[in-house]
Amino acid sequence: MKNADAGAVCVYCGSGPGTNPAYVNAAKTLGAGLAGAGIELVYGGGGMGLMGEVARATIAGGGNVTGIIPDFLSEREQMLLEVQELIVTGDMHERKRLMFERSDAFVALPGGIGTLEELVEQLTWSQLGQHRKPIVLANINGFWDPFLELLRHMRSQQFIRDGIDVSFTVVSNADAIVPAVIAAWAATGDVPPDEVTLAKF
Repeated sequence: MKNADAGAVCVYCGSGPGTNPAYVNAAKTLGAGLAGAGIELVYGGGGMGLMGEVARATIAGGGNVTGIIPDFLSEREQMLLEVQELIVTGDMHERKRLMFERSDAFVALPGGIGTLEELVEQLTWSQLGQHRKPIVLANINGFWDPFLELLRHMRSQQFIRDGIDVSFTVVSNADAIVPAVIAAWAATGDVPPDEVTLAKF
């Protein structure tokens, strides 16, 4: 069982704000929620877009933030110096490894191809039994609907077969993200709130 005050959540999200204000609002809500629950934020270290929003909201709420960023992105993504711990890595592989090792759960907010790649990597490792850390997909304003449809298509074509299921939690409301993570850590078996769906493909 994982206690909230001892946990760390890795958040994958865009280095841009996106076109819908709901994405920025979700990032701020998540950061405030992590801080309020005493959960550490582990993220990609940038100060731009949703990355910067979730980190600043966590800091503003009195939470602890660890940023992990490769050297070549430190200027491009405007490395956020206000975090409590900032780790500059030599490459993307080291960054992703440290983000995995330092986290007890993963949350994917809206983002681009990098966010998608990081999410799919964790889903793959979970599918192959390499970790059992919770994965929460924040489907804000239906952003991830095309991805969920792709998983359904993969299942229908038997590229996701019985015994290699892809399991994670889908959250439609940013307020439900932190409770979903805590519930997964506690493994209470409680029925999740209406905004939360336990997805299995």
